[in-house]
Amino acid sequence: MLGGSIVVMKFIQIKNCYKVYKNGVTAVADLTLNIDKGEFVFVIGASGSGKSTLIKMLYREEKPTRGVVQLGGINVGKLRNRTVYKLRRKLGIVFQDFKLLPKLTVYENVAFALECIGMKNSEIRPKVLKALEHVGLKDKIRSFPNELSGGEQQRVCIARAIVNDPKLLICDEPTGNLDANTSKEIMEVLDTINKNLGTTIIMATHDLDIVKRMKRRVLVLDSGLLSKDYEKGSFRTSESV
Repeated sequence: MLGGSIVVMKFIQIKNCYKVYKNGVTAVADLTLNIDKGEFVFVIGASGSGKSTLIKMLYREEKPTRGVVQLGGINVGKLRNRTVYKLRRKLGIVFQDFKLLPKLTVYENVAFALECIGMKNSEIRPKVLKALEHVGLKDKIRSFPNELSGGEQQRVCIARAIVNDPKLLICDEPTGNLDANTSKEIMEVLDTINKNLGTTIIMATHDLDIVKRMKRRVLVLDSGLLSKDYEKGSFRTSESV
């Protein structure tokens, strides 16, 4: 290439990012990091370390006070409120609490995400069935949330999050309400989605056992600062946060 070198754009770029709340608390301080497309990244740290704030800035629940949060070439912090929904249509988000609609079946809960964006019924059905197959719940399409275990309900949430083929799946403590065995099953589902679909996954968690077992990249936040960035497989069982 004449006149310079090729600049490779990272899928997620966060540069010199600060988030200071109105009460004066600095939740994120001078945060700079890059995440490649297709990575599976854990975000860990003590309560109040800035994990949730970072996650919320990615899907524009919060705006950075200054600095850049860029996702797929879009400066998320600069989006106007009325256009944020366009960003969120390209993301999948899984929370600790399941947020399922109790009067809708498994199929209807997942389909609802596509109905909200005006997709035709003929397009919705194959997408919903495919998403439920990815999470191992294709045989539960007529069940209601109260007929499912906690792990199965979280699988429905994951199916709903991936039904529109998002490039990024954001998980905020998705195993926080689950026991160890069920948490392991949920992580196996997320691992398969990452490997088979190529979906970038960012997961905030307190569960170091999961982090140690998965052997993925690990970002450690401390008082809003990025204190450590462990490469894939380098976070050891003897490490503490």
